[in-house]
Amino acid sequence: MTRTGILLFLLLFVSPLAASDFQAGSALEDITPPLGVPLDGAISQNGPVVEIHDPPHVRAVAFSDGRETVVLATVDNTMISGSIFDRAKERIKKETGIPGSHIILAATHTHSTPRGMVGLVDDSAFDAYLDSLPAAIAKAVINATKNLQPAQIGWAGLSAPEHVHNRRWHVEPSAQIKNPFGEGGEVVRMNPGREGLIKPAGPVDPELTLLSVQTESGKPLSVMGNYGLHYVGGTGRGKVSADYFAVFSEAIGRLLEADESFVGLMSNGTSGDVNAVDFSSPPPQKYAPFENLKRIGEDLAERAAPVIRNIEHRKAKEIRAVEIILNLKVRKPDAERLAWAKETAAPPNSPLRLTRTQVYAREALALSSYPDMVEVKLQAIRIDDFAVVGIPCEVFAETGLAIKEAEVFPHTIVMELANGYHGYLPTAQQHEWGGYETWPARSACLEEGAESEIRKAAIQLLKQLRD
Repeated sequence: MTRTGILLFLLLFVSPLAASDFQAGSALEDITPPLGVPLDGAISQNGPVVEIHDPPHVRAVAFSDGRETVVLATVDNTMISGSIFDRAKERIKKETGIPGSHIILAATHTHSTPRGMVGLVDDSAFDAYLDSLPAAIAKAVINATKNLQPAQIGWAGLSAPEHVHNRRWHVEPSAQIKNPFGEGGEVVRMNPGREGLIKPAGPVDPELTLLSVQTESGKPLSVMGNYGLHYVGGTGRGKVSADYFAVFSEAIGRLLEADESFVGLMSNGTSGDVNAVDFSSPPPQKYAPFENLKRIGEDLAERAAPVIRNIEHRKAKEIRAVEIILNLKVRKPDAERLAWAKETAAPPNSPLRLTRTQVYAREALALSSYPDMVEVKLQAIRIDDFAVVGIPCEVFAETGLAIKEAEVFPHTIVMELANGYHGYLPTAQQHEWGGYETWPARSACLEEGAESEIRKAAIQLLKQLRD
């Protein structure tokens, strides 16, 4: 193993199956938070829920050969702690016998929900909401397995570059800023505006990948999209929404003329450095609240529908699942940074809005209480020549592209924010360039070499599935 890639366990399940045994089922579960639950994040200060625009859901699709079952599920939340997902998987295993290694649960990363991070906010309503999530997640998955029926499956991809733009830019010295710790010399900025730009600091992945499931008679059962767009936003302060992820999920069913049993999903690809804003062009028109996310979600669905209709669906013949845990170091503050943080941080429960410097002082104090190393769970699932990788981070597009370009399988997607949350995952070069995603915090806590370890392990998992 590599330096940080300490292998704790590796589970490989091989299920060569008769095509006639292939089944699929889907389900969804409402996870709308009560009014008043805080929407604050590790960095953001968003206040409480004041309105429900559209309800967030858990959306699950299960696949089985009669012997082994695998599940893919999305949860409309910004990010979710591994302990919440683990509790859900324990419930699922108790009810169905499906091991956690066979289930990829991933947050969509809508920013218009309470953050599912344990210990993030000291608030009883927040704690109660987080405590409700494992049962709701488990219920969606369990119901998907109860809905299993003979099915057929197919997949395809299309290019949709118009909505994805790298948000990290190399900028001229005149446009550079100091980081929250008072240090200069960073050559990359996130969301830099339109002055002093040189070039994007990385690529984007323009592919919208589609996994389509039908009954034996050809009735749509489920469609999962995978697209590397962080989120769209423009929702309004305090308003809960599942963002474009839900717009796509609902629109694709309508366009395919599916019945009420159909479940659409949109999983987030590798988008830690990607959003829908093109800083190289003049500012776009101003959109009304929710208008832009609706526009993008519906556009993706309208482009996906004819592709799905032309997919050749068939019964899958091979299902496999593999899981590994890496031990990776945490970027804990040194003595000098910790002393700065204690001096700079606002008093606990301060009623005033924190400055950026105070936010990062608080984050340094939070990181100081983290363990020196954390367990990072990676998973991969194979259905014939279609492979899914789950990574518990906000993964940059270049990492996702590298995993795809390894070409272990003809069709591979990466579901980020899967089975836990360990923050942004910049490459070593991105760390050197600096910028928001590299600033140490609970939202960027892993060691600078973590991306290399995770990327190599993900590719190795795919090879395990292939071989």
